[in-house]
Amino acid sequence: MTVIGLTIAGSDSGGGAGIQADLKTFSALGVYGASVLTAITAQNTIGVAAIEEVSAAMVSAQMRAVLGDLAVDAIKIGMLSRRETIETVADGLQGYRGPVVLDPVMAATSGDRLLRDDAVAVLKARLMPRVDLITPNLHEAAILTGEMIAATTDAAMHQARMLQAGGACSVLVKGGHGTGRECIDILLTAEGELHQFVRPRLATTNDHGTGCTLSAAIAARLAKGDGLAAAVAAAGDYLHAALIAGRDLKVGGGRGPVHHFFGNRQRFRF
Repeated sequence: MTVIGLTIAGSDSGGGAGIQADLKTFSALGVYGASVLTAITAQNTIGVAAIEEVSAAMVSAQMRAVLGDLAVDAIKIGMLSRRETIETVADGLQGYRGPVVLDPVMAATSGDRLLRDDAVAVLKARLMPRVDLITPNLHEAAILTGEMIAATTDAAMHQARMLQAGGACSVLVKGGHGTGRECIDILLTAEGELHQFVRPRLATTNDHGTGCTLSAAIAARLAKGDGLAAAVAAAGDYLHAALIAGRDLKVGGGRGPVHHFFGNRQRFRF
């Protein structure tokens, strides 16, 4: 049986993040990838030069086309950029019963904003209560809760609880943008269980698209039948290995991508 994942996200012309990273991740993990494009970015390893949003009507048409034909096992949602797109995606999810992972993308690795300020409230009201897991990094969790960036594990746990109280089902607060020798991700499940995933922090400039890759990997593992905690653990291990393998990639002059296909280096030498 073919396992199918759907990514609803923006395009990264540089290939390191967005739809491109999601589809690479799906393929690397043995999941057939379908896609709904929400925006086109003129982007590379240095920054985002331009963004052009896909119309709400076209986003809706893409969702109907995919979900009306393909037996999608899990959905990952990434860059939505504006309120109209968020509302369209929320409406398009009606009737879908599989797991949905939301990466609340607000900025690129370069720091360029990818979500308009007036869209944050709509994201919290319309989409967060509809999905099964949200995966904010420390900066995104701070914006969504209205608090300072969490400087401790306890503070990250507190913000996860705030997000859940605000309507989120399960919350993964990612520690990749933190400091210290260890990267700690905090998972708060819908049942109130807390899990910590601790890995060594890696020194690398090739970390473009890490958030997209992780959320896509979680969706892929859920599509293959993993429970939530197991999916998050496996996805984190995949990303960690992709970061290690991608340290020496020479792609562009800025923050390069991870190596999504590290498991088959003989075929994928860049």
